Amino acid sequence: MRMSHVYQPIMIKHLLENNGRAKAEEIAVDLVQNDLSQVEYYTERVNSMVGKVLRKNQIVVKEKNEFELIGYRDLKEKDKDELIELCQRKIEEYKQKRGMLIWDHRRKNRSPIDGSIRYQVLNRANNVCELCGIPSDVRALEVGHIVPKNWKGIDDLVNYQALCYKCNANKRDTDDTDFRNRVALFDVRASYGECNFCDTSLDDILFQNNLALVNKVNDSYYIFPKRHVSDYLELKSAEVNAIHDLMKSVKKILVAQTNGTSGFDIVIDQFDGSLKEHTFIKMTPVHYTTR
Repeated sequence: MRMSHVYQPIMIKHLLENNGRAKAEEIAVDLVQNDLSQVEYYTERVNSMVGKVLRKNQIVVKEKNEFELIGYRDLKEKDKDELIELCQRKIEEYKQKRGMLIWDHRRKNRSPIDGSIRYQVLNRANNVCELCGIPSDVRALEVGHIVPKNWKGIDDLVNYQALCYKCNANKRDTDDTDFRNRVALFDVRASYGECNFCDTSLDDILFQNNLALVNKVNDSYYIFPKRHVSDYLELKSAEVNAIHDLMKSVKKILVAQTNGTSGFDIVIDQFDGSLKEHTFIKMTPVHYTTR
């Protein structure tokens, strides 16, 4: 039997470990536990929201990537049991008071999105986030409403857009901004002959990511955005992040080639050898001598 997704072996394994029978909800829990995008999402929630609040109120402390409950070592077993029971009681109170609204930030629809609709939305977005431009192989994409359901947004293709989980979580259900054409912003190029960078051939590209390119002239590396822009400060945060990622890659190359270079000259400039300027970053190794 051919298995086209990890879901099938997870379900079979769950059934084998539970006497051959299990409820759909129980299997779903196993799927969630193996879904790295879900783990990544809630890790972000722990660090930026839950853990932040508890640290501010001096309930926990954080060292590197670990949280520690303040005063835990002084608790007796009876104290721990009482606190666990209190937490469970609070959880039940929240569930009774708000029901599924507790998790409404993760509910994209009141009913599942049809697979063919989801495919069309992701295909239309070229499988990248329509706000920040990050591709699906870097961060999981979600299909959500443009006009939120609680604003009477409709379940229709025209009201769906593809956002990465971070952008979608930040958008929440309080915003109706349409990002569907935003990704086209990253594809803006100068006309042929107007910009040497925009005319860069594939043979001249050393490596690239979704929003930036690297080429080399003599001993210098040039990192520039794929979108034509004359001012570095006009770049979107996604483009800046893409450029910085490539700068890290260039640094590794320079260190390896120069047997541990002492430093780098990093220059932000605009190329002015054609009809239009194009911003770029130039990285060159620098060796310092000591006396």
